[in-house]
Amino acid sequence: MTLSASLRVCVILFSVPLFAQDYRGWRDYGGTSDSSQYSALKQVNRSNVSKLKVAWTYSTGDNNRYVFNPLVADGLMFVLAKNSSIVAIDAKTGKEIWTHDTGNPRALTTRGINYWESKDRSDRRLFFSSNHFLRAIDAKTGKIIPTFGTSGAVDLKQGLDRDPKTLTVLQSLSPGRVFENLLILGSATNQGYGSAPGDIRAFDVVTGKLVWTFHTVPRPGEFGYDTWPPDAWKKVGGANVWSEFSIDEKRGIVFAPVASAKYNFYGADRKGAGLFGDSLLALDARTGKRIWHFQMVHHDIWDYDPATEPKLLTIRQNGRAVDVVAVASKQGFVWVFERETGKPIWPIEERPVPKSDVPGEETWPTQPFPTKPPPFARQTFTVEDLSPHLSAQDRARFRDEILSARNAGLFTPPARRGTIQMPGNNGGSNWGGAAVDPSRGFLVVVSKDLPSLLKLEEGGGRGAPPSDEQRFNSGFGFMIGSNGLSAIKPPWSSMTAYDLNDGTIKWKLALGDVPELAAKGITGTGSHYPKVGPVITAGGLIFTGTRDQKVRAFDADTGKVLWEAEVPAALEGIPAIYEISGRQFIVFCAAAQVGLTPAMTVPVNGSYVAFALPE
Repeated sequence: MTLSASLRVCVILFSVPLFAQDYRGWRDYGGTSDSSQYSALKQVNRSNVSKLKVAWTYSTGDNNRYVFNPLVADGLMFVLAKNSSIVAIDAKTGKEIWTHDTGNPRALTTRGINYWESKDRSDRRLFFSSNHFLRAIDAKTGKIIPTFGTSGAVDLKQGLDRDPKTLTVLQSLSPGRVFENLLILGSATNQGYGSAPGDIRAFDVVTGKLVWTFHTVPRPGEFGYDTWPPDAWKKVGGANVWSEFSIDEKRGIVFAPVASAKYNFYGADRKGAGLFGDSLLALDARTGKRIWHFQMVHHDIWDYDPATEPKLLTIRQNGRAVDVVAVASKQGFVWVFERETGKPIWPIEERPVPKSDVPGEETWPTQPFPTKPPPFARQTFTVEDLSPHLSAQDRARFRDEILSARNAGLFTPPARRGTIQMPGNNGGSNWGGAAVDPSRGFLVVVSKDLPSLLKLEEGGGRGAPPSDEQRFNSGFGFMIGSNGLSAIKPPWSSMTAYDLNDGTIKWKLALGDVPELAAKGITGTGSHYPKVGPVITAGGLIFTGTRDQKVRAFDADTGKVLWEAEVPAALEGIPAIYEISGRQFIVFCAAAQVGLTPAMTVPVNGSYVAFALPE
């Protein structure tokens, strides 16, 4: 073989991605267990996406709000509908096959569910949580599997070394991840004092037996114990994974985006850096043992949870391929690390930040700032940034609040006189808010700018357990005008595309519109208050739906809108993309609430809408 022929073979081999995941189906929440939100299907592409038509619709059968990401396996699609029932429908036609009535529970994994099948495919199961029980049903029939746990359920309040009667909120709205014969689960603890612990747990998918636990608030002898007050694990809550894990199946690593400890905005009873709160945590998926971690916020008192699932992809650095994990945050940062070691791809600087002036609070003196890539969200909010779409009264009120509050950037501590927070504790990137092309080093992030005013008052807040310790509390403080619009000038939501090979922004655009403003000819504002999940395809497209009742396909290279359609209701969450009988489908859950204020809301006319090319 000649040298030139050898080089051609090398180029060909490198150009064919060697994926551990199968990106042609949609058997996991977000598509695959690595949370890529990527589809390798390309029947629908730049040249023909404009021809997409509705292939079928399935009504939710009620007026409930849904943000569910459908799963597809063995020709069936599993959705949430009919008073929060799990429903199996024919993925080709939308015809209903069976329904499992969940009893319309108070708490349910509303964003997605889990699917598992045995090696011989004789046992196929769906897993979901409701009312703080993990449950298993037969994917073929929708019937409860009585041999799982106790009569088909596992009590999630057990095994946490706390009195179960004190644990009011525990279960996450996100479904967790299946790895081999394990179901790895996080939790959603309440936001106040007396919150449940955020232990990460893995359960056997056949028996429901607990296999391993990782304590996110370490116990004596465990790594990180000295970053908390003594015996903090007995009373501190939170430090939980409420969004979603990502799994490197080839290496057997689970990446956990651990949220803040509780209480959110005052931490006198949890002094110290507080590992593993606000950390990206890499664990051995089979044993739960820590491999590495990086803490993105020390002693969080801002509710800066890493809310978006970690994204696994391969980039090119100095002529070599590097497998990385990338995390988009509420602060508007993108953090990129080598997957096996946790080494940052670009330097991360510890910079001094303001001190708290609230009694008892001891803020951490520095916080980490990634030097690259550039932020995707605005990180300051002043009177010059007030929206032109506010009333005169709202504008004057917000101006006074800004000028009287502490306002010194991302890490200005919550104060009794008020603190401006931007992009806000519910801003930046949130659950489902990013997607990657795993082989190209391409990342896209959907974000919102939603400033908040944190104002601490004495006391633990409503429902807080009694304590002798001094306490303060604040509302989330979203700065929303009387018309339901954010106090900051638009765009309120954006989609930003990154080339992570060199850490640069490729393009950025305002995502969607506000129907009430578009009716007046005001466009380009971005949709208001979105939690939108994009999906990238091998056809060079990005699909999203927004709260303006529009679904769109963008050119992944340029951000240009190539296709747009209107659906019956607003959208949040992640679409699903799959192929059946040689035809590619894109399915959106159109069942979110429309209207900017309570007076503007109308009953949800929800449905799952499938698009495909004409047959």
